Amino acid sequence: MKQRIQRFFLFCVLLMFLVGCTTVPITGRSQFNTVPDSLINSMALQEYNSFLKSPENKLSTDAEKTAMVQRVGGRIADAVERYMNDHYLTDQIADYKWEFNLIDSDQKNAWAMPGGKVIVYTGILDTTQDEAGLAVVMGHEIAHAIARHGAERMTQGLTITLGGIALDKAL
Repeated sequence: MKQRIQRFFLFCVLLMFLVGCTTVPITGRSQFNTVPDSLINSMALQEYNSFLKSPENKLSTDAEKTAMVQRVGGRIADAVERYMNDHYLTDQIADYKWEFNLIDSDQKNAWAMPGGKVIVYTGILDTTQDEAGLAVVMGHEIAHAIARHGAERMTQGLTITLGGIALDKAL
């Protein structure tokens, strides 16, 4: 019986690797990802909306800085869409609904979620200094979303959890 469980476990692991091995668009890097885009985008949207509704996360009232974040983000989104279109990869970002928000905080940070939801904190604007510097930071964060790093991390976590459960049962 124990040998049957071990064989089944091995079969499941091999199947998961076969199904989950993908190639990241643009970079060509191999990636292990078993989380569907629809699920990760839905979860990201929920988390993003919760973040924006949280009282400690206040949108900036500085119209000029907010406009700059939205302008730079819009240009990056346009460039991503053009690139993906030119390389027949539009299906990779078909569910992206780009949104760029500036949060009033001293934090020197920015992040992007799957589905095109991007947050920039006002604290990083002193470091970026201008639109070019901001574009570097935002482009870096958006690249994480396009490369599906969130789904990859989630897959790794699920794999470790399931592997632990399976090993516990097999031993």
